[in-house]
Formats: sequence, structure tokens, C-alpha cells
Amino acid sequence: MKYRLFGRSGLRVSELCFGTMGFGTEWNWGTDRAASQALFDQFAEAGGNFYDTANIYTEGTSEKYLGEFIASDRDHFVVATKYSLRDRFNDVNFAGNHRKNLMRSVEGSLRRLGTQYIDLLWLHAWDATTPVEEVMRGFEDLVASGKVHYIGISDTPAWVVSQANMLAQLRGWASFVGLQIEYSLLQRTPERDLLPMAQAWGLTITPWGALGGGALSGKYLRGETGRLPDGSVRRGERAMAIAQVVGQVAEAAGLTPAQVAYRWTMQRPGLSVIPIVGATKPHQLADSLQTVAVELAPEHLAQLDAASQIELGFPHDFLASEGVLQAFGNSRQMIAP
Repeated sequence: MKYRLFGRSGLRVSELCFGTMGFGTEWNWGTDRAASQALFDQFAEAGGNFYDTANIYTEGTSEKYLGEFIASDRDHFVVATKYSLRDRFNDVNFAGNHRKNLMRSVEGSLRRLGTQYIDLLWLHAWDATTPVEEVMRGFEDLVASGKVHYIGISDTPAWVVSQANMLAQLRGWASFVGLQIEYSLLQRTPERDLLPMAQAWGLTITPWGALGGGALSGKYLRGETGRLPDGSVRRGERAMAIAQVVGQVAEAAGLTPAQVAYRWTMQRPGLSVIPIVGATKPHQLADSLQTVAVELAPEHLAQLDAASQIELGFPHDFLASEGVLQAFGNSRQMIAP
């Protein structure tokens, strides 16, 4: 596996990230400690050094297992965890983006991980109540203390991310170097604002849900059962039609559907994308790891793009319309790319 710089930073991470939300069985799925260790080792032996978890995953077991697995060579591994979501039900300050929860959550993650620092700390989801200034000042204090090395943001509107990074830049604080979002052939709405924003700020994108909850692997076309109900966004008519095209491309290219779905995210023009791969079985992870050794042909990318195309909406469609382009007096066409 090759390594890439993470956003506008010098942090070196593998070109795939292993998501450890399934480490632990508290949520009635996932893997026990022995199976989790085997998956961790399998990813590491393939050259992977980038692991993603969160305070809330399997009620803290994911962080605990991951901390035990990295202990023998802590500085080799890049560990990303998150704060924002609850550690305790019905307690107003045990969730949210605010400073009190940030500091409390980080201390809890450090204890569970058994480490003195977190390589990458994500804000997990925007709470729409905490001032951006408070969030960024808290992150700056953690980075200055050495408890956190880099910061990223997940599941947050593009305008909030831009506001936060501009504030941090102006004040000389740590700024976000990564963006974690749902992005796949089934979920392309981030192309309206989140992806252009990430490109402008040089953020590396770590998509979750790149397989659409398994839909793009073809499991539902094969009649397999899953946790997604029939008729849901990921199992509706559109999702099934896209999954069929993924299967056709996979057959034509000699790949598996999962490899096609992951690779499509990695070949988005102008973007730095490191998909989060998840697995509960060794053969699933082995299949995903082969993604780094393949590349989709232009005709296959075009076929996938056409099958999953969305309307960008206003102002994007308006600005790309012929009337607006003519209003610029042909000046755009006169500028060399």
C-alpha cells in the first residue's frame, strides 16, 4: 500500500483507512476481540497504518480494542477518533460540540485508547448550537497541549467548515485538514458544496458508506439479507439500478463490485480521497485491500457517473447554463486551463 499526505499537512497515511466501528459486539453485530485483532493485523500487514474509530462506537469497546492493538508500536499507527456524540444518555453536557464535552470526551478517549495523544481528532457531527469560535479555540488548545496532533470535521455543512477554517487561519490556530462525509455512487449530493469546498481548502476526504451499506457490493441483488429495509434509500429502485451498473462494470473490468465502488471514490478528479473500508470477515477486507492495485478505465467511470448522476441545483446548474456562459462574453473560453 502507498502513503499519502493528509490534507495540507505532513501527516503520512495509507491510501485506505480501516474503520473499526465493528470492533466489539455491543451493538449486536461486529467482531469479538480475537476477530477484531485478526482484522487489525490483516490491514497492518498489507501496509495500512490509518485506523478510524469514535468515542461512541460499540459503547467505547472499539477504542479499547484499538488501543490494545496499537500498544506494541504506538508511534507507527495513525489513530483517528471522534467527539460530539453522547457518552451518556439524558445528560445535557455529555454530547455536543462545546468545550466542556470536547475536553471531557478527549480525556475519555485517551484512557480507552491507552495513549498520550490522538493523531487525528474529528468533530463527529455539527450540533448547530455551539459557536464556531468556541470549537476552534478548544481544538487549538488541545493541539498546543500535544494531546491532539491534527483535526478534522465530519457531517457538517460546507459553510460551517469554511467559516471555521477561515477563523482559524486568521487567528493562527490549528485548522481542519480532513473532511469525513457520506459519499458514494448512491450518495453524490456532497458534490454540490462539500466537495468543492474541500478542494478549495485542500482537505483530504475520508468517505464513509462508500458501499452504501453493502448495497453496492451487490448483496441485495443476490438476495442476501441485511440491516437495511426494503424500499429504503439504499435498497430502493434507484439504488438497485446503480448496483446493477456497478456489477456490469465489475464484470467487464475483472473486478468485484466492492472494488469498483471504492475505486470510484478514489478517482474523483481534483480531490484527495481516502475511503474508509469496513469489514467483519477476513475475506471482505482482503477484497477491499485489492482496491489499491486497480484503476477504473475512463469509459467505466463515465458509465458509473451517468448511472448515478444527480442534479446539482441552484446556483450550479444556473451558472453552467448557456445563457450565463454567454453573459461572460466568451471570456471563460479564452482562459487557458
